[in-house]
Amino acid sequence: MNEVLLRSLTPSVLTVLVRRGADFAAAEDAVQDALVEALRAWADDPPRDAKGWLITVAWRKFLDTTRADTARRRREDRVEEEPAPGPAAAVDDTLQLYFLCAHPSLTPASAVALTLRAVGGLTTRQIAQAYLVPEATMAEGVPPAEGWGSISRAKRTVSDVRFERPGDVATVLRVLYLVFNEGYSGDVDLAAEAIRLTRQLAARIDHPEVAGLLALMLLHHARRAARTASDGSLVPLAEQDRGRWDTGSITEGVMILQAALARDRLGEFQAQAAIAALHADAPTAEETDWVQIVEWYDELAGLTDSPVVRLNRAVAVGEADGPRAGLAALAALDASLPRHAAVAAYLHERDGDPATAARLYAEAAHKAPNLAERDHLTRQAARLNAR
Repeated sequence: MNEVLLRSLTPSVLTVLVRRGADFAAAEDAVQDALVEALRAWADDPPRDAKGWLITVAWRKFLDTTRADTARRRREDRVEEEPAPGPAAAVDDTLQLYFLCAHPSLTPASAVALTLRAVGGLTTRQIAQAYLVPEATMAEGVPPAEGWGSISRAKRTVSDVRFERPGDVATVLRVLYLVFNEGYSGDVDLAAEAIRLTRQLAARIDHPEVAGLLALMLLHHARRAARTASDGSLVPLAEQDRGRWDTGSITEGVMILQAALARDRLGEFQAQAAIAALHADAPTAEETDWVQIVEWYDELAGLTDSPVVRLNRAVAVGEADGPRAGLAALAALDASLPRHAAVAAYLHERDGDPATAARLYAEAAHKAPNLAERDHLTRQAARLNAR
């Protein structure tokens, strides 16, 4: 059974059902049922036209569900009769499905979950494992105040949205970037899945920011193998074994970025990718072109006015112009920013103030968003205190 094939066919099968008159929620359920049926029926004898088979079975399941629900009899009268089996039309509406899943009325978390299920073809169980939440929570959701929207709620939200509604590329890209930043957990590599979906999007839409996001993902993912030690601890960028970086992904990412930048329509993902490319291009940490990185952070700050960007810029300034300059840039920022204390600790250590640095590392560890980062910062504080 080719699970990759099934997942790749999911978006186009879903869009066919929606265009035939099924609402999004019912269509998505029917497609998931058809995928389960395929796992059973295709084990020994896969069909010649896999997409056509899935469309036929999914449509039957949709009609069966519709007819069984007396509350939906009016809608049943409006749907077409089941079409005769035959080769599936070579129409791909995946791009519109991306935009539907990134509908502005959805929370970012709900948009991510719906994209992974409808476009990525992942099961609710796989998505729940990736986000380390119970399957029932992912399926039905929790109160919005607790952070997670549900797949069911998200499907209900977009059920009545016209499928032809123009999409917002920026929203789609942010959803894909959220998926990428989740990294890996459970049996689904979300970083690799985000790259796959972004490649898919780039093949369907000619937009420099789509290319910029794909380049950014490839350049970041290229360093993945070097980011952790054998004991699972984090390895800072300056200390990573660059021989373990994936040069193929770096080369591809740089080529995609150069083509995007040549179009002279700079966006935030292109600027971020340019920074990542400068890190990837340096043979050693000492040879990093920090002056140019600061210039790219200036461009990025102008595009986003993000305090997180300005925090990262302070680090770059500290490398380019010395720790005092970095601390001066940091002083203009809100101390409550995530990782502010960690950046301050690093710059104070470089400025020859280990006592202040140790205190700030300990403070940063207390605020760390995950265990690996907390352990890393705790070790930094312990290292300085031991001196």
